Amino acid sequence: MNLLQKNKLLYSRAGFGISITEFQNPKPINEAVDSLFPKSLPGDLELITAEDWAKHKPSAMKEIMDEGEKKEIKKAFRQKTKDINLLWVQAMVNTSYPLMEKTAMFWHGHFATHIGNPYYDQKLLNIFRKNGLGKFSDLLRATSKSSAMLQFLNNQQNKKQHPNENFAREVMELFTLGRGHYSEDDIKEAARAFTGWAFDGDGEFIFRKGQHDDGEKTFLGKTGKFTGDDIIDILLEQKQTSIFITQKIYRFFVSDEKMDDKRVNQLAKDFYDSNYHIGTLLKNIFTSDWFYSETICGSKIKSPIELLVGYQRLLPIQFNNDRTVIHLQKILGQYLFNPPSVAGWHGGKEWIDSSSLAFRMRLPEAIFLSKELNIKPKEMDFDIMEPIHGDMMQETQFKVGKITVDWNEYIAFWKKYKKEELQYQITNLLLPYPLEDTIQKELSNYVDNDTIDEYIKSITILLMELPEYQLT
Repeated sequence: MNLLQKNKLLYSRAGFGISITEFQNPKPINEAVDSLFPKSLPGDLELITAEDWAKHKPSAMKEIMDEGEKKEIKKAFRQKTKDINLLWVQAMVNTSYPLMEKTAMFWHGHFATHIGNPYYDQKLLNIFRKNGLGKFSDLLRATSKSSAMLQFLNNQQNKKQHPNENFAREVMELFTLGRGHYSEDDIKEAARAFTGWAFDGDGEFIFRKGQHDDGEKTFLGKTGKFTGDDIIDILLEQKQTSIFITQKIYRFFVSDEKMDDKRVNQLAKDFYDSNYHIGTLLKNIFTSDWFYSETICGSKIKSPIELLVGYQRLLPIQFNNDRTVIHLQKILGQYLFNPPSVAGWHGGKEWIDSSSLAFRMRLPEAIFLSKELNIKPKEMDFDIMEPIHGDMMQETQFKVGKITVDWNEYIAFWKKYKKEELQYQITNLLLPYPLEDTIQKELSNYVDNDTIDEYIKSITILLMELPEYQLT
């Protein structure tokens, strides 16, 4: 791999694709990796303030709401959740530190919740953004004490007299050790330790001492009057936790399918020895020679969010109807703040089936040429999808509505090249690896040659419609 190819792979895995500036000025890998990390913690994404929440939280409204008002509040909550979704997507599009947002997206799938409370969702998202590149111990503890997680896994109902095991089970199975590395007795004992962990009406963590079981527990071979914090400490002492987290990070950032056990075990050892520093683990991956190999390049399928954010980072896009981005997430199968289960999104080949691949390959026409697409949706939303022939279960038309695409800077950049070089160079920007000559020749038959501007636009869209564009 030459330096440009290495930069392309790095920026696609650690972010949402290489920019034109980065394409034009590739950096030495160590310098490029260092540039990915924020110099200071990010500010919160705040759509709902604490003051707003204090006025509209259920406890404040309970005494003055009739049924109609309750329905309106629930409707407003759903809309606010969509608004936070869009706010985060725009942060991904506009950020100078895409690795921070990409890592937050990873943790959003790892610590998956679906509660329908926009204020709690917002608080958890900001935990991911602030702690996602720091120590896993801090991230695990903050997430475990978040109102979103405690509500989603029912720990609010975990009391001394009636233990609830949901949170205790998932903190081991999904968040730290992985299945098969604990017993049912460990779950029961951990649940006892987490009794009393709850949150108040403002979504802040509280410890209800009267509901806590302060008796002796035996967990993973240790005995004591453990609290929830003690359980987390014991989980972090287990080297299996570092292995499990490293395996998941490897799948997300390196390869969907190919797991090199020797490589992962070494990364996990270094992760454990670094006191679980996530940024150090990622630097170890991104600065390794093996990362920049032909087997890694093009071995991952872009997630729906990577695809949608990648479009918008490449070309400034203004959706006349912001809800279009929400509908696209639903159709493509990754609706932020609405994971399919507590296990999050599985990713990899599960992003693609015959229907979704066909839709992905035609999506550039819809976005960049404002064309309508016929689809068989998994979810219907009548704001922008209309039934054909009145049959709701058949194909429907997907209308993206009015979209403004600012091609000016993009076209100006490519005009620096000779026309005969453009197809090759734009391919080099957009695809993970070169196309075969036969495909390049076939593409040239469909390019719009009316003007140089139209030529650049058409070859860009044609390349985005290829299956190879779905890979990273």
